[in-house]
Amino acid sequence: MFKCLSPESLGLSAAANELIEPALSNGFKGLELDIVPFAALAEREGLPTARRLLDSAKLKLGYFRLPVDLEAPDAEYKAALEKLKAYAQLASDMNCTRCVVTLAPANDSRPIHQNFEHYRQRLTACAKALDEHGIQLGIGFCATPDAREGKDFEFIHSFDAMNLLLGMVGAKNVGLSVDLFELWACGSSFDAVKKTNMKIVAVFVADAAAGVAPADAQQNSRVLPGETGAIDTAAALTALAEAGYEGPITPRVHSDRFKLTGRAAIFKMATEKLDAAWKAAGLSAAGKLATVKR
Repeated sequence: MFKCLSPESLGLSAAANELIEPALSNGFKGLELDIVPFAALAEREGLPTARRLLDSAKLKLGYFRLPVDLEAPDAEYKAALEKLKAYAQLASDMNCTRCVVTLAPANDSRPIHQNFEHYRQRLTACAKALDEHGIQLGIGFCATPDAREGKDFEFIHSFDAMNLLLGMVGAKNVGLSVDLFELWACGSSFDAVKKTNMKIVAVFVADAAAGVAPADAQQNSRVLPGETGAIDTAAALTALAEAGYEGPITPRVHSDRFKLTGRAAIFKMATEKLDAAWKAAGLSAAGKLATVKR
């Protein structure tokens, strides 16, 4: 597995080429691919030009976010699904073989049983479009109550419910997008994931703010991995290595954590905390177990 840098997950906005220097300087081995603007760049300048700097940096592309609004009206969704085929081809050409999506935990239009069927159908269709290009789809959930506030119908906001939906989709290229903070916030942990032996497509790491109980957590409770010790990032990393996981590990922190903090300082802070968790997990620079854990 490898350390992956995502500007959006750190509350930043930056094009892929702008991330190369900070990624290399801070020891990240991969980047998130922002597929929609990258596709526009490739169309405008040609793929060899668009990818030249990424190729020369020898950075892996960890994943891209599903460019389909699963809550959109049928006509809009079908148009996006058609575009997904071209995005998937481009991602495959870039050797970016993982796609992630986080499901909305509530809505105003469908009760939960209808929503399960709605998402089963749409996720199955997206998974099929991705599978034709050898791409896995990792599905994640949002557990904090602030994300459901003001909505008429609740949907998936626990690991057990997420596991149920994954079983309903059933596509061979579909798995879980693990977010350690969301697992903690729903009263679960990475141990629950281990017990299911399900496919893990991507992993996002964060800690929880001091003094916040899981049931009271909000999205702005996300802090850097290892910052408070509420979530045992190192133990999860060790378990992932033992299971042979080879994908991206991406810090995902709320932007409130970095108020009045410059971009360079944000990258440095994220690097230091992730490096500390990496070391505590007994991992080598290549993301393999460097020591035997008992």
